[in-house]
Amino acid sequence: MVKRIVKKMDIIEGMDYFWQSTSEKEKVGEKYIINLANFDEMKLIYDEEFDEESVRKVLSAISNREMLSGNKKTMRFWNNNMWMLEDLEYTKMMIQPLKVLNLDDILERLNENAQSDLEEIEVIFTPAHIDEYYVKGNKLVINFFRVKPDLYEEGKVTIGETDLKEFIYEKLLEVVKA
Repeated sequence: MVKRIVKKMDIIEGMDYFWQSTSEKEKVGEKYIINLANFDEMKLIYDEEFDEESVRKVLSAISNREMLSGNKKTMRFWNNNMWMLEDLEYTKMMIQPLKVLNLDDILERLNENAQSDLEEIEVIFTPAHIDEYYVKGNKLVINFFRVKPDLYEEGKVTIGETDLKEFIYEKLLEVVKA
């Protein structure tokens, strides 16, 4: 039986500082960028094509306003971060509902509909590149860039065409059945 669902957004809060500072034309230090790249939450999306060095190169290039080239995942990560800088109000609209997101009702539904030996599950929002989500052990890693607040209906947030909470529930079923 799952006893807890822990939501983690530390990397998003760190990135929010990066996006805000960069949009104000402040240079973000290399140590800060390396620290972001080394977050445990970021390591969950790394593979042979995209790693700490990819994140460092992209964020450094953005901060220094330099040209960048790379593979598909690296360029998608660059593109997603540049998109955040274009409209910080929209970025805040993406972050705010996640900050107040309560997953207690999902915990109840999950335990009613699936048996699991896991006691704790983590739902981690991270700035990723291509995929909407990843399942890594007891962790559901959601690509922050796929979170879409509705511009016309306050409080409505989706990933793809699916309500955010329903999306999380569906993917947590995968976690407990893995």
